[in-house]
Amino acid sequence: MTAMGATLVEKIIARAAGVDRVTPGDIVTCRVDLAMMHDSGGPRRVQPLLERLGRGIWDPERVVVISDHYVPAVDAESAAILDGTRKWVARHGVRHFHDMQGICHVVLPERGHLRPGMFVVGGDSHSPTGGAFGCFMFGIGATDMAGVLITGETWVTVPDTIRLDWDGALPAGVCAKDMMLHLCARLGMGGAAQQVVQYGGNTVDALPMQERMTLSNMAAELGAQCGLIEADETTVDYIRSAGGDPGDPVAWRGDDDAAVMARHRFDASTLAPQVAAPHSPANAGDVAVHEGTPVHQAYIGACTGAKLEDLRMAAAVLSGQRVAKGTRLLLAPASTRTTLAAAQDGTLATLIEAGAILMPSGCGACAGYGAGVLTEDEVCISSTARNFRGRMGAASSQVFLASPYTVAASAVTGRITDPRGFLEPGAGV
Repeated sequence: MTAMGATLVEKIIARAAGVDRVTPGDIVTCRVDLAMMHDSGGPRRVQPLLERLGRGIWDPERVVVISDHYVPAVDAESAAILDGTRKWVARHGVRHFHDMQGICHVVLPERGHLRPGMFVVGGDSHSPTGGAFGCFMFGIGATDMAGVLITGETWVTVPDTIRLDWDGALPAGVCAKDMMLHLCARLGMGGAAQQVVQYGGNTVDALPMQERMTLSNMAAELGAQCGLIEADETTVDYIRSAGGDPGDPVAWRGDDDAAVMARHRFDASTLAPQVAAPHSPANAGDVAVHEGTPVHQAYIGACTGAKLEDLRMAAAVLSGQRVAKGTRLLLAPASTRTTLAAAQDGTLATLIEAGAILMPSGCGACAGYGAGVLTEDEVCISSTARNFRGRMGAASSQVFLASPYTVAASAVTGRITDPRGFLEPGAGV
């Protein structure tokens, strides 16, 4: 009997485990290629465990630390957390420390740390973002991270793969965020629990890297360990431009005859802009369902919704427009390099001229840190990945999720609005 082929995740795990082949359900110990932590769940959580065990780091060159949650410090407590992070990386000789440069899931690939075939762990639930680069990257907690830092290894149960194939051209005003909100509604939160989702189809092939990152990032909302996309020339070009080494991406592709747990197909050409109502990304539907709902705040930020491609989407809507009276539009670019690029190509000027308030790069209001949080009963439309009750501020506040296109359009009208009318010649208010 001829053996079936292997999926991409099976190939990555087999290489990291030092074996010829793995199958779903196997429990194996794997060598970790890279470990990423941030200031919130990183040094301050793992250091007490390292001290208790009397151990140091197995390889400082394979550790990346990024400060993004408590930046910039807004009080003595956050300043102390950042100070502790800086002292920790210096004490352990961690050279790859990106301090106040942006959100970890954007900065990590932006600085060339990822390449196809890597086995990577991250100290954050949105670590599946790395899957956009053909890596098996998943989130772990502080106890597991301490184990990785000491041994350079971790265990994993080999997951099944769920294929999510998209074909057709996305209509104007529709993007990867809309694709993901639609998937959250169709599959449900946890619809791919503890499995790997792998995106494919000609729609995904046509997406730029930053849009692919949105798909992989929000695989976490489906409960998936990782959101994989096989590497191609788009991947290679991005990694090289970031100063990284793409290696041999052809070696890291799944076999055509590999068995998958399920396969779902979607037609991108029929997709409308999506909006997720409070308090779950799974409460998503066409923008028309919520159109006209007044909003106090529009927020363009987070790893999911404030990359350069995202800011350009917002600028396409806001060009020549003004934010509505009584509505505030907050803008927190995903990284300092994003801010610089947006300033150089005119995107930032368009956003600020329309009335956007520029904020520092970092997790910020997305996770309820620093400036931009909501007070009682306020309504916000946001480009972030999550809208759980109380996540962005007061428990009585309401957060709707949408694409940067829809957030920008809603900022102009002061109510949830279909962005497509702003993208037609001569349209707008």
